Amino acid sequence: MAAANASFSPLAQFLANPSEWTSNTPLQAIFGAVAVILLSTLLLRSSSNEKVYELGGIPIVTAWTFFTRRYDFIQDRFKESKGKMFRFRVLQHRVLSMAGETSRKVFFNEPGLSMTEGYRILMGGAPELKDIKVQTTSDGEDVQSDVDEGFIKRLLSLVRKDRIADTLPALLDDLDVRVSGWGAEGKINPFKDVYDLVFQMTIRMATCQELAEDREAMDLISKTYWTLEQSATPVSLLLPWFPGPAKKAKEKATTALYTMFLKFVERRRNAATPSTDPIDILIAQGHSDQTIIGTIMGIVFAGVINTGMNACWTLLYLGSNPTWKKRVTDEYKTLVEKHTDTLSTEPLHKRLATIPLNAWEDELPTLDLVIRETLRLTLTGSAIRRNLHQNVKVEDDIVVKTGEFMTYQLADVHLNPSIYPEPLKFDPERYLEGREEDRKETFAYLGWGVGRHPCAGMKIAKLEVKLALALILLGFEYELVDGSGKYPKALPVPDRNDIQQARPLGEPCYLKVKRVME
Repeated sequence: MAAANASFSPLAQFLANPSEWTSNTPLQAIFGAVAVILLSTLLLRSSSNEKVYELGGIPIVTAWTFFTRRYDFIQDRFKESKGKMFRFRVLQHRVLSMAGETSRKVFFNEPGLSMTEGYRILMGGAPELKDIKVQTTSDGEDVQSDVDEGFIKRLLSLVRKDRIADTLPALLDDLDVRVSGWGAEGKINPFKDVYDLVFQMTIRMATCQELAEDREAMDLISKTYWTLEQSATPVSLLLPWFPGPAKKAKEKATTALYTMFLKFVERRRNAATPSTDPIDILIAQGHSDQTIIGTIMGIVFAGVINTGMNACWTLLYLGSNPTWKKRVTDEYKTLVEKHTDTLSTEPLHKRLATIPLNAWEDELPTLDLVIRETLRLTLTGSAIRRNLHQNVKVEDDIVVKTGEFMTYQLADVHLNPSIYPEPLKFDPERYLEGREEDRKETFAYLGWGVGRHPCAGMKIAKLEVKLALALILLGFEYELVDGSGKYPKALPVPDRNDIQQARPLGEPCYLKVKRVME
């Protein structure tokens, strides 16, 4: 039972507190490190009680695969524990890995669990102003606290229904410019070209017209977010103080983002006439430059890691399921016929811009099923929370203390064959009346958040996918091809160990497109 009662290992303490390092000779340090490793290995062996399996070993070693192959780490440890919940350490932090309906209800419903703190410490990759020493606003308020506490409120003010409706024509104009660059026919990489469509819309919805129409600035921002994501290495997460390449890359990228966004915030703040663009709205609400920039960074990061990839996978699943592709395309055609002038000679994107927002949201039920199934298949990673209030009882003998972490792998429910038969099969009919597999258990579907953490940006995320697919399915014919132009022998699968996005694993897959409607 040593592991259950032991504090985090001496080696972890040593690494986590560089100020306590001494001037020992290299030889002494080597012998000391070896001694610490041997002692820790002996003292911190895996152990198990009736309810929780305690992982032993050196915390920094035990947790390494949590950051390098998180999906495999969780799956393998549950096999090792024979299905019991298990607890492990990441340096000084204790983490409980949970599974099952009872745990899921606690995880998503308990009021004292912080999603922000959970992801900040154990996920990484998101840009934060504190990384570049932007600590306070001009009024002396802590910037990160101000950004975190009011983020959802500010986001909701930017995605009000009237704002989105007014922005629809601009979003479709942006998309038309992008897809026109594909030419009359050719081959595109969905995980780059379609991803860029969603990125374009996210920038439009989060910043201002000047930035959304500045292609050079857009490309730089996209590249910088990719650098940020790559900076979330195991070393940078386990040892955030370590001045290695990842930390320096993150600081440099965050500085570049801050500088870029600041330029446009200042431009809008000094504009002679205010607009209805997001930056202007945040300025009118009285927010500081730092808070506005922090908010923009958060919104764009969410769009980058979630919505863009969802649109790509949706097109791949449709491309490999012709029946569903036809049903969705026919649904779009019905939408256009019902809400636009069928005799109009205007370009497709102009006709689509006349369709009311309510129709986009409510009159594409088949596509809603397809998006729902796509999220189930691709969102299988680990959600993380940190307990910031009193101790939380998960089950009778399992308690998460104040300051400790909890993680729940979405695959526990999304790929559970007792809930979703043939869980790896693309089958949007799962959710129809008569089957309703997503209602077999409490919170059996987590694609848009549940409980105390629903996705505040769900409607705009769905809309972005629907707009992008409208331009593609109505404006082009497409088929899936490999690098040689033939139908792929095997389709890509989501990389479940990618802690930020479900990027594709396998041979590259492309869309062979041919323009059929301008």
